[in-house]
Amino acid sequence: MSDVVLPGELDVVPANEASWDDIRAVFGTTDYPGRCQCRRYKVLDHVWNTSTPEERAAGLREQSGCDDPGARSTTGLVGYLDGEPVGWAAVEPRTAYPRLLRTRVPWTGRRGEDKADDGVWAVTCLLTRRGFRRRGITYGLARATVPYARAHGARALEAYPMLTTPGVEITWGELHVGAHQVFAEAGFREVSRPTLRRAVMRIDF
Repeated sequence: MSDVVLPGELDVVPANEASWDDIRAVFGTTDYPGRCQCRRYKVLDHVWNTSTPEERAAGLREQSGCDDPGARSTTGLVGYLDGEPVGWAAVEPRTAYPRLLRTRVPWTGRRGEDKADDGVWAVTCLLTRRGFRRRGITYGLARATVPYARAHGARALEAYPMLTTPGVEITWGELHVGAHQVFAEAGFREVSRPTLRRAVMRIDF
């Protein structure tokens, strides 16, 4: 598979409208997504360090509200290509990520924003299913987070992507936060650089 997937070719739905089988297919079981199950920022270190991949998967299933289109909340978006589940974007109020709130990344060089402000949302993970990677699927996922967050009451949306260098490979585990270019093309603007390899990007609605 080598064809680039344009953002408009991806059908993206809230995770509660997807099935658990579809979400499980996206995450898999063998590499970083299968171990993390999108729980790294959802729990504090002591919980993360003592949990198993199976326990993390159970947490993902519960937080996604999958198989329940009427669920009052969910934790992400699922992308489909020609009916096949191929991607995941974690997007929620920033306050839904306890570990993120304890890192310095969102706050470096900022203007004293309230950590308890539910109106600021965050994209903490962009995931492409194994077998569909390197086709540009994250571009469509990132773009879909913008209208979704806005429609659900966000007054701002942040992302914390890696800065990539042509010819220098970044392991998938590091790149789960997405690449700078992906969010730039989705309309995010850079507001700070907390480290040499990480940016904070944001859209204010």
